[in-house]
Amino acid sequence: MKNIKNLYKITMLSVLLLIASCTSLEDTNYKDLIADEFTPTSSDIAALVSSAYVDWRNTILLWNGIWRSQEVTADEVVIPARPNGWVDGGVYKRLQQHRWTADDDPVNQGWSRTYNGITNCNKIIFQIESGYVPLKEEQLASSIAELRVLRASYYYLLLDLYGNVPIVTQFDVPEGFLPEQSTRSEVYNFVVSEITESLDDLVENSSAEMYGRFNKWAGYSLLAKVYLNAEIFSGTPQWQNCIDACQEVINSGNYILEPNQKNVFVTENQNSKEIIFALAIDDNYTTEWNTFDLHLQTLQPANQATYDLELTPWGGMAAIPQFISSFDSEDSRLTNNFIYGQQYASSGEMLEVQLGSLNGDPLNYINEIPSIDRSESIHGYRFGKFEIEKGSSNILNNDFPVFRYADVLMMKAESLLRTQREAEAATIVTQVRERAFKSNPSKAIVTGAELLGGAVYDYGLRDENNTTNEGGNDIPFGRFLDELAWEFNQEGHRRQDMIRFGVFTTKSWFSHAPTGNHRILFPIPQQALNNNTNLDQNPGYPN
Repeated sequence: MKNIKNLYKITMLSVLLLIASCTSLEDTNYKDLIADEFTPTSSDIAALVSSAYVDWRNTILLWNGIWRSQEVTADEVVIPARPNGWVDGGVYKRLQQHRWTADDDPVNQGWSRTYNGITNCNKIIFQIESGYVPLKEEQLASSIAELRVLRASYYYLLLDLYGNVPIVTQFDVPEGFLPEQSTRSEVYNFVVSEITESLDDLVENSSAEMYGRFNKWAGYSLLAKVYLNAEIFSGTPQWQNCIDACQEVINSGNYILEPNQKNVFVTENQNSKEIIFALAIDDNYTTEWNTFDLHLQTLQPANQATYDLELTPWGGMAAIPQFISSFDSEDSRLTNNFIYGQQYASSGEMLEVQLGSLNGDPLNYINEIPSIDRSESIHGYRFGKFEIEKGSSNILNNDFPVFRYADVLMMKAESLLRTQREAEAATIVTQVRERAFKSNPSKAIVTGAELLGGAVYDYGLRDENNTTNEGGNDIPFGRFLDELAWEFNQEGHRRQDMIRFGVFTTKSWFSHAPTGNHRILFPIPQQALNNNTNLDQNPGYPN
């Protein structure tokens, strides 16, 4: 969290920027050129490069960002109607039920914020390559490599969410420029080539100086994630390439599994040896109001007294009961990652419901949600994986891990499992599970045969209006899909994982029933289609 100061030196740097004519993507015109008299020293380079990372945080965590698109569309998170609202024109219901449209805000935000990040990368690369920023040869190579990988990471997000998107690598494009649309396979090939061509020039330093930035090991982690999803992205699996990329990170010796998973998500988590790449957050420097307000989105108003919060929580988001029921009762990730049961003030006083028909009753979170259209304040376990610091404001100060060592291990394990090396995969999964079952170590052990079997998750419609029984026994490698949910819940992984296991558009859960395989991609936003006649809508969506 404290390392975020480096990311905000750019505020001082940008005072020296002048406006000039240049056109970029989307509606926003980025027209900054560096003034002739500006001659930054090498110490300014970190600040200049770091400015392009801010959009990663905005893209993932701001209101209706990609975190919401990855989680609320999947089988772990739901935002039901609450006594105080949370209907918002039905947008969250459409996400849950896979009925989103090209005009929905999450669809628009995922596109526009990500392209803002790409434009910023292109801008800084242009400034460096044009000689506006005087760099030594070794600084030039490492800075350009870092920016190329960062830009590739934005394209990875677009590749995952929208598939068929324009690839733009220039900042100084002519007025009226409309980029051509690339196929999903072409975008995949571009992302892979950008990363692999840059790896040798990325710095290996994993100290505080590179925290929240792409060093070589973060680059390999990104490459592993792209290879993990290669069959979805391009039609051709790349399991061994994924294993090899993971092994580079493992062999670096720079990262560990924390003895306790909670260490990764505490407020002061910037020193965690498990984090490889994180979005740095500090409410002293972060200006966007909704940057990381998960605590306000999930807790009920009375919980303000639990954590002595500066603001009253809004109480909407909760865990889907079927997901909670999939946990082993002795799994510490259940008790550590979720808030449930009777709630108390920091003084020890028992809290009461403050909203709805149960007003005045004990505030006791239960693992039940009647319907996406109706719920009371007590319904649903709340999210507590990220420590909620006493006295928090609207922004949590925890840094948000994008890649961590457990993820690298599990990517390797999945690739081993899918290449008939299930015993090796089971050894790794057991290693990750061990810290969650310290009270009963025998339960940490998982076998290759179990990982090859079906899911524990009990799929089917489960609200007060509809009930079906589908189960998860028919899901190939379903138990591994469960393991991913138990370890990485609340981290923005779930939609992508479900797609890779063939579940996202084929299974039902809570109030969601399948609506078509085209839902593995979001539509191209209508606003983008209106602005660029070279774009075609993704298959399955109205033109």
